[in-house]
Amino acid sequence: MPNLIFKNPPSAEEKIKQMQESARFDLGDGDEMVCLAPSNNPKRVPKVFLSNDCVFDCAYCGCRRSNANARRYTHTPAEMADIAVKVAKISARGVFITSAIHKNPDYTEELIIETLRIIRNEHRYAGYVHAKIMPGADSRLIREAGFLADRISVNIELPKSEGYKTIAKQKNKKNIIAPMQTIKNMIQEYNAAGYPKRFARSGQTTQMMVGAMRETDKTIITLSEALYKTFNMKRVYYSPFSPVQECDCLPGTSTPDWRARRLYQADMLIKQYDIGAEEILPGDFDLEYDIDPKAAMALNNLGMFPVELNGADYETLIRVPGIGTASAMKILKARREGRVTFEMLKPLGISLKRSVFFFTVNGRYFGGKMLDSPRLRSRMAADPPVDERRFEQLSLY
Repeated sequence: MPNLIFKNPPSAEEKIKQMQESARFDLGDGDEMVCLAPSNNPKRVPKVFLSNDCVFDCAYCGCRRSNANARRYTHTPAEMADIAVKVAKISARGVFITSAIHKNPDYTEELIIETLRIIRNEHRYAGYVHAKIMPGADSRLIREAGFLADRISVNIELPKSEGYKTIAKQKNKKNIIAPMQTIKNMIQEYNAAGYPKRFARSGQTTQMMVGAMRETDKTIITLSEALYKTFNMKRVYYSPFSPVQECDCLPGTSTPDWRARRLYQADMLIKQYDIGAEEILPGDFDLEYDIDPKAAMALNNLGMFPVELNGADYETLIRVPGIGTASAMKILKARREGRVTFEMLKPLGISLKRSVFFFTVNGRYFGGKMLDSPRLRSRMAADPPVDERRFEQLSLY
């Protein structure tokens, strides 16, 4: 393995700052780097970046080859392993190892794999590690990475395949989809009962750039639904586009962070509620600024409400704003022991502030005349969209 070094080596603090900047373009278990300093409340898996010296020229990425202002660096696997283990122990939640494409995808993947070997065999670190798979990486390298990392991922990045021809010309649909299929097949093969080693035991994830192609939210969530069903994704991450250069092929303004928040909420409906993209957004439209997707579904289908809590099935209950999957199961369990009453709802974890307009209990309606009122939409206004990138707590598994 060649000994790779920084060009004009920066200080440790500068290295961390540069990694933080590089990591903005690659989401995973967390959406931010952490400093090499103790934290009493680490919330996300910290991200470390092996190299920002990229041979690709994706127009939306600060690591692109044509960015003359970037101060390039490439860690040796030993250096990367040292940093990764430090931040993993500080965070107490593991580490996410990613990189730009240095020289070529297979060479970069080899650097990541060597880093993983040092972490596991020399540092004896047995905690959670998420490793990036480079687009087009050889299946042999994917296999090696999967046996060393708990989770692996390859980023699809663009919601429309034609985007690879315009803003990410060195990538294509095949070199993204092929590794995803390989990962899925290996997870199924190597994690079968009786196999001695676990392969990517926490599954695979991917990331999508939001807004770089002026696509609709319907396009994005339709693709996400397909990714979950086809490749058994554990998570799809949404990265708001932010201009890093003047380019006619890119929007001139950043994608607002509230849009990614709405996409995460729609994603939850797809993944946890098993509600399809077509039901969430029947037309080729965007999600709403001030109404969360589930509430918007209800407002667009008022004819199905109110539903009777003592008779509605599970699929109907979870479509009531304020009733989630857990509380729907609690309602069904309570019904097996007797009839549900209005007084039982709060202890069952149901948000009456949002749900009361959409149900009856034993034939009684408690929402006044709001279901037929034009003021219902304002009463259902969602949590105020946030102007930050920390959308939610992201679990490890």
